[in-house]
Amino acid sequence: MVNNKVNAGIKYTLKSFFDVEVDDVLKTRLELFELERDDFYLLNDFVTTIKASDYMKGVLEYFDVPEQETPAGFKKVFEYKGDGVLEVGLVRDISYGKNGVRRPTDILFSADSANPYEIAPIKDLIANLTCNPGIIYDLFINNPKANVGGKFKTRDEVMAEIGRILGPGCDISVELNDPFNSTDQEILEEAGKFKEMLSEYRLVIKVPHTGPVNKDNVNQLLEGDKKLNVRYNEPTTQDAFRGHQIALMLKEHGYRVNFTLMFEPYQTNLALQAKPYFINSFIRHRLMQSEKIAALLDKYSLTHEPSLLIELRKLFIDQDYLTKDDENMDLLRIKEMGEHILRYRRFDDEEGEMGLDSVRHNLRLLKQTNMDDVRLIICSMEGEVNYPSIDKLLMEPEFADVLDRVVITAEPNYLARFTSTNQVVSYQRRFMNAASGQK
Repeated sequence: MVNNKVNAGIKYTLKSFFDVEVDDVLKTRLELFELERDDFYLLNDFVTTIKASDYMKGVLEYFDVPEQETPAGFKKVFEYKGDGVLEVGLVRDISYGKNGVRRPTDILFSADSANPYEIAPIKDLIANLTCNPGIIYDLFINNPKANVGGKFKTRDEVMAEIGRILGPGCDISVELNDPFNSTDQEILEEAGKFKEMLSEYRLVIKVPHTGPVNKDNVNQLLEGDKKLNVRYNEPTTQDAFRGHQIALMLKEHGYRVNFTLMFEPYQTNLALQAKPYFINSFIRHRLMQSEKIAALLDKYSLTHEPSLLIELRKLFIDQDYLTKDDENMDLLRIKEMGEHILRYRRFDDEEGEMGLDSVRHNLRLLKQTNMDDVRLIICSMEGEVNYPSIDKLLMEPEFADVLDRVVITAEPNYLARFTSTNQVVSYQRRFMNAASGQK
C-alpha cells in the first residue's frame, strides 16, 4: 500500500517510469507530461512502452518545436492502449499555452484583423484570429496607410504572413470568398488551399449565414443601388439553410467551422445543428440600430408626428429590414415592427442593456449544447462602453461555468484602449518627473 504522507508533494511525470521503451520525440519531453499519483501507480506495473501519437508527431514536425517543449494551442492527453503501451498525445485546445499550461484566464482574446503590422504587438496575448474579405481587402490590402508600401498583393500572402507571426497557439478563421456561386467541390478546394497554408491544426473556415441571398440574386448586392429585392425574413428554405449545409459538409470533411453573421439570439439553436466550432454574437450594429429605433419611437410617442415613422421606415429599408418595394408600407405596421424589435431585444430592461441580451442567450445555450468544444465569439464592438459592458457581464455568477468557452474578438487597437486609464497618464507624469529629479 502506498503511504499518502510519504508521497505528498511528489510530482509524477513520464520520467517516473523505469525501464520502459520511449519514442525518440518524447525522450526530451518526458518531464512535461505529468500524471496524477493514482494514475501513475495504476500504470506503473503495466507500462513497458511509451509512444507518441501520430497526431502529436505531426504537430511537432510541422511547427518544428524545440526538443524540450510542446507547442501552445494543444492539451496533453494519455491513453493506455493495452499490451503495455501508453500512448501520449496532443489535442487541439487553444485554452492551453506552451508546454500544456493553461492560459492565464478562462476567457480568451482574439484579434479581428488581417493587418500583420497590428497583429504582431498582440500576438502573445491572443488565442485566435478572425478575418473576412472586407477586413483583408478593404481594411488592409487596398488601404495604402495599412499596407505600407503595397508589400502585400494577395489574400494568400497576407494569410501566410499572419500564420508565421502567430505560430501554433492561435486558431485562424478565414472566410470563404463566395459561398453562393461555388460548388461544394470548389469550396473544398478553397478550404484545402487554406489548410495547406495554415495547417489543419490552426485552420477554421468561416461560413456565413446566407439568408435570402443566393447565386441568382447575389449580384443585386453588387450592382445599381446594391439592394436585395427579397426581405431578410422571407428566404426560401434552400437559400436560408445554404450556410448550414456548407458548415455540415465541411465538418464531415474534417474542418472546424466558424458559423458567422449571427446577430439575433434566435439564430443560435439552428446554427448549433450545423455542429460549428465557433458561434458568434455580433454587438455593435445591432445595438446602434436599436438605439435609433427607440429614439424615433420615443419622439413619436410624444409628438405623434408622422414624419418620424416615415424616417423609421427609411431606416428599415436602408438597414435591410425591408426592401425598396416597402417604401409605401403602412406607418402603423412600421411602428408595430419597431416595437416588436425592441421588445424582443429586451431593450428597456437589464437583460438587454447595452444590447447584450444576445450574449446572455448564447451563453445559456452553451450550457445546454452536447458539443463540448463549441465556443462563443463575442464580436463587433466599438466606443467607450461595449467592451467594459461585456467584461462586467462575464463576471456575473450565472456564467462562471462557461467562461472557458468564450472568446472576445476586436480590432487590436480597440482592445488596446482598455489597457489604459487617465490615471495611467497622471501617475506616469509623477513617476517620470521624480525619476528626472524634478519636483
